[in-house]
Amino acid sequence: MAAMATKQAGIMKSLFEASTLEEVAERMARLRSESERLWGKMTAAQMLAHCAATMEMAVGLTFPPRRFVGRLVGPLAKKAVVTEGKPFHRNSPSDKSLIIREDRDFDRERQRLLGLLERFAAGGPAGCTKHPHSFFGRLTPAEWAALMYHHLDHHLQQFGV
Repeated sequence: MAAMATKQAGIMKSLFEASTLEEVAERMARLRSESERLWGKMTAAQMLAHCAATMEMAVGLTFPPRRFVGRLVGPLAKKAVVTEGKPFHRNSPSDKSLIIREDRDFDRERQRLLGLLERFAAGGPAGCTKHPHSFFGRLTPAEWAALMYHHLDHHLQQFGV
């Protein structure tokens, strides 16, 4: 049993929903520092740090600038990934500010990510950033909540949880 599907009956999961947060927390609890990746180069700790960096964007702690390529193809990708729930491609490029190359402490990164998830959910739509995503552009709070779940799901699947 790898991971739950991102879409259920055509509805994207949302990090604003308690059941989705519980699912993510349970899957993160099964993740181990020595968990083997199924693709990519990141360790489990680096993946948690990468996911935390994306959540920092969603809660408005960081503000990466728009990428040129995102301005060109972001609207099409947004429709496919955010609206239709199409899976992220394995080894998809990421904003340079979100690439984690140095070693990280697994437990510290897991706790940091859990804290950011709680902050995002507690803030609700009003606590969501109004700054555009660096690739996808402007997102509504509901789109941020779906995208952040979709991204987490992708990386948890990367490590088989």
